Amino acid sequence: MAFRAIKAGLGGAIAAAALAATTLPAAALDRWVTIVNNTGYTMVRFYASHRDAKTWEEDILGTDVLPSGRQVNINFDDRSGYCIFDFKAVFDDGDEVEVWNRNICELSTFTFNP
Repeated sequence: MAFRAIKAGLGGAIAAAALAATTLPAAALDRWVTIVNNTGYTMVRFYASHRDAKTWEEDILGTDVLPSGRQVNINFDDRSGYCIFDFKAVFDDGDEVEVWNRNICELSTFTFNP
């Protein structure tokens, strides 16, 4: 699965403009959702898989982290056509939070709170 994450800020705005300038097929399934971390802890891993997946897909953050109070824009386009996704966040204190059945076709922002 190929998810793309763009961090908010000037670099994110430039990257988003570059993505918008590229020509995508009419059937492209761009499903952008802003993930917000308001937990008080740094998110060290973030996974998302469509509801019929048997396992969590790759860590979308990769080598990056998402500090508390920050956000990241993620394109959940996995070319599957699915709208219902499950999320899993892992934080620097070892806690893991799993969230099930989120409709990313209708959801523009999801916030992790304490």
